Amino acid sequence: MKLPCRVAAMASLVGACLAGFPAQADENGLWHRESLIGDWGGARSDLSDHGVDVGLGYVGETLGDVAGGMKRGWSYEGRAEFALDLDLDKLLGWRGGSAHGSVFQIHHSDGTPAVNYTGSIGDPSNIEARQTTRLYTLWLQQEFFADAVSIRAGQLAADDEFITSETAGNLINGTFGWPALASANQTNGGPAYPLPTPGVRVAFAPTDAVTLLAGVFSGDPAGGDCPEDAQLCNKHGTSFSMSGGTLWMGELQYAVGQDESGLSGLYKIGGWYETGTFADQRRGFGHAHSDDHGFYAVADQTVWRDAEAHALSFFARVGAAPSDRNLVSFYADSGFAYTGLLPRRDGDILAVGVGYSRISTDAREADRDVQIMTSDPAYPLRDHETVLEVSYTAPIAPWWSVQPDVQYIVHPGGNVQNPEDASGGTIDNAVVIGVRTSLVF
Repeated sequence: MKLPCRVAAMASLVGACLAGFPAQADENGLWHRESLIGDWGGARSDLSDHGVDVGLGYVGETLGDVAGGMKRGWSYEGRAEFALDLDLDKLLGWRGGSAHGSVFQIHHSDGTPAVNYTGSIGDPSNIEARQTTRLYTLWLQQEFFADAVSIRAGQLAADDEFITSETAGNLINGTFGWPALASANQTNGGPAYPLPTPGVRVAFAPTDAVTLLAGVFSGDPAGGDCPEDAQLCNKHGTSFSMSGGTLWMGELQYAVGQDESGLSGLYKIGGWYETGTFADQRRGFGHAHSDDHGFYAVADQTVWRDAEAHALSFFARVGAAPSDRNLVSFYADSGFAYTGLLPRRDGDILAVGVGYSRISTDAREADRDVQIMTSDPAYPLRDHETVLEVSYTAPIAPWWSVQPDVQYIVHPGGNVQNPEDASGGTIDNAVVIGVRTSLVF
């Protein structure tokens, strides 16, 4: 199979840059600065000293479905990022105050993201979104009692703080970020990338080890009464709608190993409750349910670290939601990340993860009803989708990393018919390969 031009060009660029990487570079030179465009002649540091931090970045990736899935194909997707963080104490003398805003410009090579090839519940890319320029998050925060309490209000992304795993964050598939338990069940994917919603988050940390998070969000990122794709109804992230129910989330966090050993861990239990009307998975809206909820637990633990900062960390997440009103009734994922696998590559990270999404019993029974009504014993019964991912992040410079990635998706969509197959067969297990590059300007 011939490598697509974009992948070949990216590989050529990486090779050329590595070939030109100086053996003993100036510590203040290009390859050692924190951002590609540097300190702007000192202006960037001056702004930061006065409470203004500007973030500029770019993530670009080529992913290809090379076997199975709905159809074979390659896609390129890019996301330019602008973020502004304000320390209002330094800027205005507003003690404990801060503000944040971010904007994304998202684009595709041909308008076809990788998920349109795989047909999976878990999107192969955690930056996948419709092409647009979008306001992302925009909030004010106030801290009290020596930072033990903080209140954040504005347009918030729940996946910034809830159900997160730092170790799982080294993987690319979307399910290892905002898991399918939330993305497949909450209204229009919930208040998560690329559609945060208006909300308020309160954090209370009575000790260094214990933190309690509580959040309330507008329940429908599309803004309610959306007859099409939620991203089209809220195309630029400026709907700020308060319609469509309310999502309540809570999470208790417990940190361990915050000492010289470096074997830190973070353990979480949490859940959500969403108001609104939810269709019965077997009988539809004619037998709708009031409100929805789910529960989850997260473990993230470093188990080994040496003096050179080589480390091995594990993660695991598990959660459940009622079968009668949710597509995914049980979710679990687990994996590890190893830092410094190769000699003289202390910053490289090898990450491996497996994510399992079980289709609810009621959804499966709906498929069985179709079998009976159509007298078609070959009509597929949905069961589960399982994602296996292996990813390797290689920093080329503090401002640039390259990340080859391989994914194997079992039963994309949960074992459903392939709309691209005229014979009515199911979507085959998919193999996705690709490479991502990330830049900090």
